[in-house]
Amino acid sequence: MIRVGTRASALARTQSQTVADALSAALGEPAELVLVSTHGDRSAQPLRELARATSGTGVFVSALRDALLADEVDVAVHSLKDLPTAPAPGLALAAVPEREDPRDALVSAGGVRLADLPDGARVGTGSPRRAAMLLADAARRGRRLEVVDLRGNVDTRLARVGTDLDAVVLALAGLRRLGREGEVTEVLGTDVLLPCPGQGALAVETRQDDPLTGRVRAALDHADTRAAVTAERSLLRVLDVGCSAPVGALATVVEGVLDLRGAVAGHDPAPGAPDGTGTTAPRIVRSRTTGAADQADEVGARAGHELLTARPGHGTETEEFVR
Repeated sequence: MIRVGTRASALARTQSQTVADALSAALGEPAELVLVSTHGDRSAQPLRELARATSGTGVFVSALRDALLADEVDVAVHSLKDLPTAPAPGLALAAVPEREDPRDALVSAGGVRLADLPDGARVGTGSPRRAAMLLADAARRGRRLEVVDLRGNVDTRLARVGTDLDAVVLALAGLRRLGREGEVTEVLGTDVLLPCPGQGALAVETRQDDPLTGRVRAALDHADTRAAVTAERSLLRVLDVGCSAPVGALATVVEGVLDLRGAVAGHDPAPGAPDGTGTTAPRIVRSRTTGAADQADEVGARAGHELLTARPGHGTETEEFVR
């Protein structure tokens, strides 16, 4: 029996079950889910406050890793965007399965698209990245948005649409995995919202010295997805911020060539001080970097250094593009 460690939320169980089913089919062994409660699940703090209190890393990961190291589970399944960029001693990132669509989605009252939301509309999100980029997009169009902090599971978030919120923004991948894509009003373009590094991808961890590691990799790993998220996470590592920071990154791989877009948001004149959730439009610096897919880590690091030297706070423009 392969014991698959997972968070207890409906989304986590759903995506972990797909991993369990795939492992069972590929390895010819039964697999069962083992529910593990994480600090992020138990806390009532907003994600950005929780991330600050825990140095911004591992909010939803540590308990699963502890269970893996204690041999209480054989594999642990994470949303890859939650995974800290630093290596975990004794553990291996055995597989990164093929990625779901990484884009963000708008769910609004009355099916109103983002560009048509009324001036001053209240939009819910728990992500500083989404908040910053939504505010910047609204400013470009001469509109105002009020971004409202949002916590809870998918059902809780969607239930607020049409009550105290005009719309919410969630990851399209999660809605698809839960069979709720039909509630999406609009899939938001990456020119408006560049996804969080690793969004839409799963991470399957094992103990480094476990013979199961190689079998899991052979069964589940998707080379192009691994290269893409490696570049995105390398960019994030260079910026030295956690998954709750207002940073976007998205890489694609076509015929061995990796194309990585990055973005970091903030306000003038103090870089890094605000978190992008205020009412004024943040400044966003964007980059685009290409290279060989088998050098994904180096491509991501190069992009991260470009963004680091041009990050918000060093000028007065709303947007700037670096190469």
